[in-house]
Amino acid sequence: MFKSIINVTTHHREEFIDITTQIRDVVKTSGVSDGICVVFVPHTTASVTINENADPDVRSDIIAFLNKLIPQNANFDHFEGNSDAHIKSSMMG
Repeated sequence: MFKSIINVTTHHREEFIDITTQIRDVVKTSGVSDGICVVFVPHTTASVTINENADPDVRSDIIAFLNKLIPQNANFDHFEGNSDAHIKSSMMG
């Protein structure tokens, strides 16, 4: 089994970050020629989703729609003020 860690730095509270190149690099350098690549995000307010990434409007549409469905200021009980992020990441994957 080959294991690798990819660190991702965010710049906004909500954003999509394309990690395709990093995943390809990890698979290429792993020496594994046949198998399954599992991508896991250990943070509860982040998620992995698959999108063709052909049109950047799709990413902004998804963020806008999630914000409409689950607004940040929806009077959640969670004291950290990020319940919306927990819900959105659960919905996304």
